[in-house]
Amino acid sequence: MELMDRDGGTDWAAAGEAELDGVVALRRAIHADPEIGLDCRRTTAKIKAALEGLPLEYREGRSTSGLVAILRPSNPSGGDNGRAVLLRGDMDALPMQEETGLPFASQVPGAMHACGHDAHSAMLVGAARALCARRESLPGTIVFMFQPGEEGYHGARFMLEDGLLDDVLPGRRPDAAFALHIWPNMPRGAVVSRPGPLLASADTLTATITGKGGHAAMPHESLDPVPVACEIVGALQTLIARTVPVTDPAVLSITKISAGTAHNIIPSSAELLGTLRTLSETTRTRMQEAFRRVVEHVAAAHGMTGEARVDEGYPVTMNDPRAMDLVRRCAASLGGEDPWMELPAPIMGAEDFSYVLREIPGAMAFLGVAPEGSDPEANPPLHNTRMTIDEEMMAKGVALHCAFAERFLGSGFD
Repeated sequence: MELMDRDGGTDWAAAGEAELDGVVALRRAIHADPEIGLDCRRTTAKIKAALEGLPLEYREGRSTSGLVAILRPSNPSGGDNGRAVLLRGDMDALPMQEETGLPFASQVPGAMHACGHDAHSAMLVGAARALCARRESLPGTIVFMFQPGEEGYHGARFMLEDGLLDDVLPGRRPDAAFALHIWPNMPRGAVVSRPGPLLASADTLTATITGKGGHAAMPHESLDPVPVACEIVGALQTLIARTVPVTDPAVLSITKISAGTAHNIIPSSAELLGTLRTLSETTRTRMQEAFRRVVEHVAAAHGMTGEARVDEGYPVTMNDPRAMDLVRRCAASLGGEDPWMELPAPIMGAEDFSYVLREIPGAMAFLGVAPEGSDPEANPPLHNTRMTIDEEMMAKGVALHCAFAERFLGSGFD
């Protein structure tokens, strides 16, 4: 007899605990052998090996090493209500030198799983195994999306463009999509998110100011781009402070200024590099246009030319309120000391699951993995060379994935 939780569904907490040893072993194997970018073939191979023997259909694309595994219902008791749900785990690492001292620390110089993607992939494999074991009671289709290239490489967009999510059901993509992201600075076991914008869009800004080089002792015979570049930086901060409403915020940071070769030479050009973060497409478009205008016109006011370029990054990660309510109910059904926490405001980081949520209604949530007894706020954060997690919390991640799938397949967003 299937164990039931207090809401009458499967006891996914117990299923997650049953999968934990295998999930930990897989996470450690991936952690020790990190890969960066869109080509994570060794990681994909580890995932395939862990899924071997399961009743899954596989899809792979031409642009990445990403893997889609599809579990179809077998219908004896669950039937098939025609729904499909997507669960996603990313699997790429960061270009960092690990300093954790763990026995399974990275063996690849200059690469580290400092953002938890090793845990994300392992938890999703654990969920696939648990859901496959209960296939006969599932009333719909589950899509497991193992995605490389999240860390700035647009892996989710490439997998969408490769058609890996098309025609999961005849003529359509999955009906809902869910993802989890571990967070070492959130309370152990807490599920944390919010409806609406969760994470910001992220665009790269580049500007070149071209003047006329010359001798530093005779600036009047030159067109010095350095003070103009500095003036542009100040003008951009004024732009944000005085034209962007606090209810629809933007963050514009110039993080690099490059110019010159020597103390006595006025350079002929200066370059700016930065980032623009917003929480709506309206403000995003308006600030992109304003960036170009400020660069070009401030430079022109000094008799110089300004060239501005905006390279669009990830869009806003937008949680569907209905999907967010489903996540909240699933978290509550699993219990724990802090089963659910709602973020009071979005986070201005970015995430390429946003590409999926732009096409498919769904939600992303954070899972607190602060080690037991630690102060979450004092732990090394994501993207830190000493970042670690409480591996026991991956059992809850497995359970959450399973609960998302079962609840959506059973009743949709109701």
